Amino acid sequence: MVERRNKPTALATTPGLPPQPQVNFSHSNSRVTAVLPTGDSVEILLYGATVISWKNRFGTEKLWLSDAAKLDGSKAVRGGIPLVFPVFGTSPDHAATSKLPQHGFARNSRWEFLGKSSSESTGPSDSSVKLDFGLSSATLDDEVKKLWPYTFSLIYSVTLTPENLSTSIVVTNDGDQPIEFQVLMHTYLRISDISKIQVTGLEDSEYIDKVDAAKAKKQSGAVTIAGEVDRVYTPAKGPSSPVVIEEEGETVFSIVRDNLKDVVVWNPWTDKAAGMGDFEPKDGFKNMICVEAGSVKDWITLDPKDAFEGAQTISD
Repeated sequence: MVERRNKPTALATTPGLPPQPQVNFSHSNSRVTAVLPTGDSVEILLYGATVISWKNRFGTEKLWLSDAAKLDGSKAVRGGIPLVFPVFGTSPDHAATSKLPQHGFARNSRWEFLGKSSSESTGPSDSSVKLDFGLSSATLDDEVKKLWPYTFSLIYSVTLTPENLSTSIVVTNDGDQPIEFQVLMHTYLRISDISKIQVTGLEDSEYIDKVDAAKAKKQSGAVTIAGEVDRVYTPAKGPSSPVVIEEEGETVFSIVRDNLKDVVVWNPWTDKAAGMGDFEPKDGFKNMICVEAGSVKDWITLDPKDAFEGAQTISD
């Protein structure tokens, strides 16, 4: 047999596809996890479509999750990013949502995983993955339908890149009457020491101080935390200007919003944390701050067949 001088070597030299994000189900298909080739990861509980973990490539957790959080679908999750819809808190004077539980039903409903999409990447550093979740009046629990009898659909998307985590929601009015609602992404950020935190980007902004009889106030300078804080800000600079969380002068998170005009800043501090059965450890308030993008000061009115979209992007 004659030895060929130039043997075909295509199989050996053809470059393989770059590594792709991996998406898996776990815990009896109740959770979806996505891991990028870089090692960044995100985990979402189908109950509430609640993001319960966001880790960077070093495995550092970016979200605060209570040690006593219920992850079995028995109640809303304490920590991560619960989704508030269609009411923020309770609103006994608003007829359409007056019968709903605190923060509405989105965080207490089981969502459907609609699928994933990932970016075309030339290498691990520019890879991303988007996970889509759905909830609608067709899949809503019958008891909840009685409390909020509107025809609607929600698509909630969680997008992970090596640089940031984005969450977006599309609300569609599929019925024949207007819908009024509020929406909020109740993000619990993990920090090292609350006494060393300041939040910038809210200077000169009007806010409602829920700890002080819901008085209207105006922020001067950076926000610092030295006691219970529960404030609804309407940032003076608008959604595209970042709200920045700094720890000892170093930026640890930056949040940019799209079509969500309000920002809630919350920390329960000692007494309130002690009174919440699912808040553990009790001094966990020292390691978390909620900076929540939403539209909650007023009501969004959505006409029949119209859609609303809002989003946040958190960079670390």
